[in-house]
Amino acid sequence: MPKNQAIAASSPTAPARGHPSALPGHERRQRVQAAETCLAVLKALARLGGRASLTVIGRETNESPAKVHRYLASLMAEGLVVQDPGSSQYVLAAETIHIGLAAMRQSDPVRMGESALLHLREQFEVVCFIAVMGNRGPTIVRFEEPSVPVTVNARAGSVLSVLWSATGRVFLAYAQDGALVTMLAAQELEQAPAQRRAQLDAEDPLGALVRQVRRHGCASVHGAYLQGIDAVAAPLLDYTGHVAGVLCALGAEREFDPDPHGPIALALRAEAARISTSMGYQPPEHAAAPPQGA
Repeated sequence: MPKNQAIAASSPTAPARGHPSALPGHERRQRVQAAETCLAVLKALARLGGRASLTVIGRETNESPAKVHRYLASLMAEGLVVQDPGSSQYVLAAETIHIGLAAMRQSDPVRMGESALLHLREQFEVVCFIAVMGNRGPTIVRFEEPSVPVTVNARAGSVLSVLWSATGRVFLAYAQDGALVTMLAAQELEQAPAQRRAQLDAEDPLGALVRQVRRHGCASVHGAYLQGIDAVAAPLLDYTGHVAGVLCALGAEREFDPDPHGPIALALRAEAARISTSMGYQPPEHAAAPPQGA
């Protein structure tokens, strides 16, 4: 064997036989396409709730049942899918569950929301933060300030009002197990002076507030919690639809637009939706999309 060929054959950087990069171009493309189709079948099964028949999966992927069957066989060989002997439906299997659990462990709203805080701060020169629900109420855990100073009596570790802060109102509207947040809101309502209570619906103060927040997909307050400070907040939802955290932006009332239809609210909701998607949240199919600019 010529010396240069021997060196190439023994080189640690030379691609191993059978490695995709060592294959001819057309064969490499075929393998990539096969992998893409296999993943498309797996993702279709996930979209269908993790259990579906061959016919339904074929319709979902727009592929023939015969072709889908071949890829399902490969997925079954790898332990990603099993076939229910009773119904003949295909079901996501243990290996897929392990992958999902690993992804779920990465679903930290604070870590995933850091880039959103920077985007909002730089785009609008506003204070922004992420809060989670603590045992005393909504608690700020990540806080960003703009280059232009805004005097706000809130920092990481601050506990916010459930009823009067935009952040608390989002927790109130989206909490699945809302015993704590509802109790805190009821206590705040009972202790509030008449002038403050007058800001809410007289007949159903908490219920009307929840419906308003859900209608807009965010909560907006105008000096209701901190005097001279306006705020808007949106939910960070996990794969179960539970509110894992809240993304909030705020600023001085003369310089900050808290309108749910305004540019800050639009950008905030877009960032919150992106984070929620990263945490596995999928909006219900029957849920109507908010109107453009809403």
